[in-house]
Amino acid sequence: MIAVQEFNQVHFIEIDENADGQRVDNFLLKTLKGVPKSRIYRIIRKGEIRLNKKRVKAESKLRTGDSLRIPPIRLQQEDKQVDLSKFDKVQALESCIIEETNQFILLNKPSGLAVHGGSGLSFGVIEGLRALRPKEKFLELVHRLDRDTSGCLLIAKRRSFLTSCHEQLRCKKMRKEYLAVVSGAWNNQFNQVTAPLKKNQLRSGERHVTVDPEGKASDTRFKCLKRFKRHSLVRALPQTGRTHQIRVHALYAGCPLLGDFKYNDNPDEEKVAIELGLKTFLLHANKLTFNLPDSDKRLTFEAPIPPQMNNVIEKLKD
Repeated sequence: MIAVQEFNQVHFIEIDENADGQRVDNFLLKTLKGVPKSRIYRIIRKGEIRLNKKRVKAESKLRTGDSLRIPPIRLQQEDKQVDLSKFDKVQALESCIIEETNQFILLNKPSGLAVHGGSGLSFGVIEGLRALRPKEKFLELVHRLDRDTSGCLLIAKRRSFLTSCHEQLRCKKMRKEYLAVVSGAWNNQFNQVTAPLKKNQLRSGERHVTVDPEGKASDTRFKCLKRFKRHSLVRALPQTGRTHQIRVHALYAGCPLLGDFKYNDNPDEEKVAIELGLKTFLLHANKLTFNLPDSDKRLTFEAPIPPQMNNVIEKLKD
């Protein structure tokens, strides 16, 4: 990644294995942080980006050993990025790291922090980690978690690791385990929910997911771990990765997540959530299991349950 203050000079980047096979535009969007997307596509069209001394198209693929020329780019004052490394929330990510190797970072993501910036958010986990690890040439999300979901989040430090994990996700070899506090007594006849899910876009731009015969095939395995007087603690193992999948499948099973004000519209449950001090639902990715690339070795990591979730569970026991 090129620092903002260095955009005023020509750069020659030698492509390494982490960028092999990547599109030119995608590589530039990740490398030239702080440069508007429209500006990047404009300098590509004008021929100012050169690959091995030749003009190049946005969709052209990079190969290891290629030389990419990046021209001087003058930034307007308002275009310049804020130094995220000075933000307290970014610094706090350091203490959230469960495991770090030369291939990956495994993070216990806090609830309330998005995995990436956008939609009015100045930054997310990936921007924060790039600020904390400026010397890392490659940091990419292996998968995503909702902003209000906490727990295991895997970030690749090598393209080979990212490719391997995506293949494991596709072949259902990566195992994700979640814990959730739901409203009502969980019925064990819903230990597998396969209701198809359809993603809808509201006028506000907000995403809302519904069970719909025309939706995408979805599969979540549930198990009730503990029943309280009016609530339950359940384990969820998603076999597919649809938007809001666990939340909507729990709703379909008749036990929406406590504090999920989007999908749990029961006024009594809303009152309970407020009394418990909840501003959102309790969904925690507590375990993640995957293979290292080209290896049969299975690794399992666990993220401790957040204090607020523990506190709510203790209060529900009473």
